[in-house]
Amino acid sequence: MTILFVSNDEAADVWMREIRAAASGIDLRQPAEIDEPESVVYAIVGRTRPGELRAYPNLRAILSMWAGVEHLLADETLPSHVPIVRMVEPSLTRGMVEYVCCHVLGSLLRVDRYETDRWDHPQRMAPRFAPDFPVGIMGMGVLGSACAKALLELGFPVNGWSRTGASIEGVTCFAGRDRLAAFLSVSRAVVLLLPNTPETRNILDRETFAGLATGAVVINAGRGELIDDDALLDALDAGRVERAVLDVFRTEPLPDDHPYWSHPSVTVTPHLASITDPRTAAPVLAENLARLERGEPVWPLVDRERGY
Repeated sequence: MTILFVSNDEAADVWMREIRAAASGIDLRQPAEIDEPESVVYAIVGRTRPGELRAYPNLRAILSMWAGVEHLLADETLPSHVPIVRMVEPSLTRGMVEYVCCHVLGSLLRVDRYETDRWDHPQRMAPRFAPDFPVGIMGMGVLGSACAKALLELGFPVNGWSRTGASIEGVTCFAGRDRLAAFLSVSRAVVLLLPNTPETRNILDRETFAGLATGAVVINAGRGELIDDDALLDALDAGRVERAVLDVFRTEPLPDDHPYWSHPSVTVTPHLASITDPRTAAPVLAENLARLERGEPVWPLVDRERGY
């Protein structure tokens, strides 16, 4: 039994070393090392090219090194009966929690303004405190739930919105598109952690931005396609949105001439909010491989209909 490792972006040597250490004795190979494609049973993949996995007719499962799987679902050559397992691992969660808490706190304290204000500025702003700054999280999966709990510990009121509903102690939860406007109207900062699906694309557009409280903050660490870029820029210029922190974009790297770079109320970060760490991800991959071999359920399986 051969396990395929496909890495067109990641450091293959580091990943393969960590995976072999976590799952000793496995036959892990890169495509150039495989003489008999029929021997490949499982594939561990990062960035794949369309059709790249078509050469392996006996695949039983695909294990993603990433939380996002849009590139795999867009590959029409992948057989629909082969399950895809998303990556959920401790460093991904920790990284997202730290990123979201950092930028929610920065927005609360208006850190971006004080970076340029003089000490003796005559219009020094009145302080704001967490209990008066409700945070809304769009997407209440593993990452959203972890961020919600961390923000609660910091004293923020937390609202949560999801497609099908969630229940987390201390979080005011909203479900479904018909409750989106109500969720947005009571959230001072809005954190997007949704996947990119037909239902979520442009979920923040001119209509939904109009429902935000004036001076809201938008933090997008989910997918660039969640936001209508032109609508966000207009909302910033109109003062409807006070600040935007953006980590993900429709085109990455973000083009040099994109207006986000020069807008005074936009903070751009280079898709660094939540990065898989081979040291903590390898044991997760090893455990799922072992469960597959034992015929046990693996988690989290991708629902192809939902798109995540």
